[in-house]
Amino acid sequence: MAGNIHPTAIIESGAELDSSVSVGPYAVIGPHVKVGAGTTIGAHCVVEGHTSIGRDNRIFQFASLGAVPQDKKYAGEPCELVIGDRNTIREFCTFNIGSPGGGGVTRVGNDCWLMAYVHLAHDCIIGNHATFANNTQLAGHVIVGDWVTLGGFTVVHQFVRIGAHGMTAMCSLLFADQPPFVMSQGQPAQARSMNFEGLRRRGFSPARISAVKAMHKALYRDGLTLEQARAQIAALAQATPEAAGDVQLMLEFLDQTSPQRGIVR
Repeated sequence: MAGNIHPTAIIESGAELDSSVSVGPYAVIGPHVKVGAGTTIGAHCVVEGHTSIGRDNRIFQFASLGAVPQDKKYAGEPCELVIGDRNTIREFCTFNIGSPGGGGVTRVGNDCWLMAYVHLAHDCIIGNHATFANNTQLAGHVIVGDWVTLGGFTVVHQFVRIGAHGMTAMCSLLFADQPPFVMSQGQPAQARSMNFEGLRRRGFSPARISAVKAMHKALYRDGLTLEQARAQIAALAQATPEAAGDVQLMLEFLDQTSPQRGIVR
């Protein structure tokens, strides 16, 4: 092994790798790839396309990053895959580049934990601190907020949004938007509760958690329309100023939900 690059690895001319990057046996790195300091790329990985990878990522063997989208309309445009810092990407993950019809970028934030066989289709946007268990499958144009946890074998329909701090149970199937803080389960997924334990672990105060409980009640327990629930949730910001940011997060999410897609119920 010469330096950090195994002699059997293929690093194509034009690739930009920091001198501290480690590349394992039989990996292939394409000519438009950029990799930041401290990142390790395991054996037999293929990193291609216009792919940018940040610092201190750990990419395990057999991952495929930056392949063209599984979209029949794609005609070779120079779309991108952008991966942030300190992510763990386990075996057999497949992350595709974006498509011209969806903004052209598939994006992964920072500090994510993405387990084996996770698939990110074109134009998916993943926030920070996300955890996707084995075999999580995201269709195109899915947007996932910060601190989301998706249980193993979760499948997400194209264009669905999942709000920050949400969670799904194993084998959930999401056809509708999942608001922030919601825990869902089922095929199709239904809202079961809010992710209270996750919020406690992240340092949410009792007052903020109480406000999240009130949001859950307005959305799912009081028999309100979505418009009525929005109004009731908005009032929480004045009643509990400490939770104003959480209320705003929920309202912004609901404002962007289309009537055709709706939210998990």
